[in-house]
Amino acid sequence: MASHAEYEAIFAEVEGPFAFVDLDAMWANADEMLGRAGGKPIRVASKSIRCRALLEQILGRRGFAGVMTFTLPETLWLAGQGFEDLLLAYPTTDSGALEELAVRSVAHPEGAPIVTVDSIEHLDLIESVLGAGAAPVRVCIELDAAWWAAGGRVKVGAKRSPVHSPAQALALAEEVERRAKIDLVALMAYEGQISGVGDRPPGRRLRGAAIRFMQRRSAAELAKRRGAAVAAVRQVSDLEIVNGGGTGSLELTAAEDAVTEVTAGSGFYAPAQFDHYSRFSLTPAAGFALPIVRRPGPRVATALGGGYLASGAGDAGRLPVPWLPPGLELDPEEGAGEVQTPLLGTAAAELAIGDRAYLRHAKAGELCERFDSLHLVAGGAIVDVVPTYRGDGKAFL
Repeated sequence: MASHAEYEAIFAEVEGPFAFVDLDAMWANADEMLGRAGGKPIRVASKSIRCRALLEQILGRRGFAGVMTFTLPETLWLAGQGFEDLLLAYPTTDSGALEELAVRSVAHPEGAPIVTVDSIEHLDLIESVLGAGAAPVRVCIELDAAWWAAGGRVKVGAKRSPVHSPAQALALAEEVERRAKIDLVALMAYEGQISGVGDRPPGRRLRGAAIRFMQRRSAAELAKRRGAAVAAVRQVSDLEIVNGGGTGSLELTAAEDAVTEVTAGSGFYAPAQFDHYSRFSLTPAAGFALPIVRRPGPRVATALGGGYLASGAGDAGRLPVPWLPPGLELDPEEGAGEVQTPLLGTAAAELAIGDRAYLRHAKAGELCERFDSLHLVAGGAIVDVVPTYRGDGKAFL
């Protein structure tokens, strides 16, 4: 990771605002994640990358295999660009895209993208677009990975699939098997309450202890339930893939015998969300630079743009984080704004009009929706400029 002065030298000829990825840091993060995965292949979450060139580079590295996508149009576009082993992690109701998938399944029955389902309604929708000559569409059942505490009265985790128990997974698998035009080949579960929640929140020791307790209990419960669900489903289907985890839970999920692969995406860029985990440490690899265009006061430097908020609950955790030079803070009255972002603190006094401040997004790939390109840095120099999804003219969500 370079210093503010080093980045300023690297980007001296680039007009801000702009976004960049430090490849030296990104590959260090990739190696860290491979170590935590313990030899199990890592499927790459495209929503956290949102750049074809970087997806290609990552998949060219040993240990990374397959892409986990987030919409069916994105999945089909990537397939058209030559990407293979595509698993769509979210159900779709896009009938037009399903019709295109059906055509692709005829052309490549064993390698067409896999779509996720969690209900009979999803199966009905898929069947509704299949003609008499259609090949079977390959599907993945999503198992709810949330932790049900207090006898099921408290649910901790993302509100995703209604399929929670092994019996429910088996029932849905049996329903799939009754449908000749749908082929069950995978099962996935995403434990967001472990993977996506830092267990070392700054200045909140008691909350951190509570999070670690929850995550230990949840991981133990899920390992048993996932194993039982996989065993139950294998009674009726020979699963090719059992996928689980995320950047924040790689070592825990990979340790489960039932899991054949894990998923990661955010860890490559290491956004601010991952600064507060006790089990691992990543190197910030992606950021954006804003030019300083005003000096309203002696300890205030106002940057152009910067209102790049992350999705999620409406709290301060969605805001970008001032990064370089060290010592910058957001103004609590203005935050990160659509057209300007005031920066406060000791470092702000040293920034002159025309200088740049560097910030990090709270999440990973969402930043790419704001920029047409990423400047790729390695060895202290810009080595390439590549289009994001936006630069490719694509906006899938």
